[in-house]
Amino acid sequence: MTIRSTTASDLKDVLRINEQAFGQDDEARLVEAMLRDPSAEPRVSLMALDEDDPVGFILFSAARLDGPESPASAAILAPLAVVPEAQKQGIGGRLIRAGLDDLAEAGIGLVFVLGHPDYYPRHGFEPAGQYGLRAPYPIAPEHEGAWMVQALKPGLIGTLQGTVTCCKALDKPEYWQE
Repeated sequence: MTIRSTTASDLKDVLRINEQAFGQDDEARLVEAMLRDPSAEPRVSLMALDEDDPVGFILFSAARLDGPESPASAAILAPLAVVPEAQKQGIGGRLIRAGLDDLAEAGIGLVFVLGHPDYYPRHGFEPAGQYGLRAPYPIAPEHEGAWMVQALKPGLIGTLQGTVTCCKALDKPEYWQE
């Protein structure tokens, strides 16, 4: 398994991975928009390859925390996609770890995700709402545990509060319904 940064020539494979992983093209269209959105920069876009076969993709886009004190840079993980035949083999976890390592190296302080509350805590994420870290749009109470955060710099969790602002391509209420 190899994980590497994507290039412009990978777009077709990136879209295919997302279409297969989600069984529709909604996420693929969102990914394409986010990859073209200058407000998503800096971003980390990674692909997992099994030999030469692209089987997984993860995207982290720039975000910021709007609050009384917001010295931390941030990113949002969206989406994580692994083709069905390669799922449950640890590829998603390896993509998450590689992306978090790249973000930490770049000095990013916080990473947010709206995702499955049974999956992402295994990779160091915890509910963000308990710390006063709000999603760009309100999360329904029954799904508030799906809005999660991970600090890449010690001492940030519990010291900052506010609402996360995401890139323009992701800034639509329908993307924040879990």
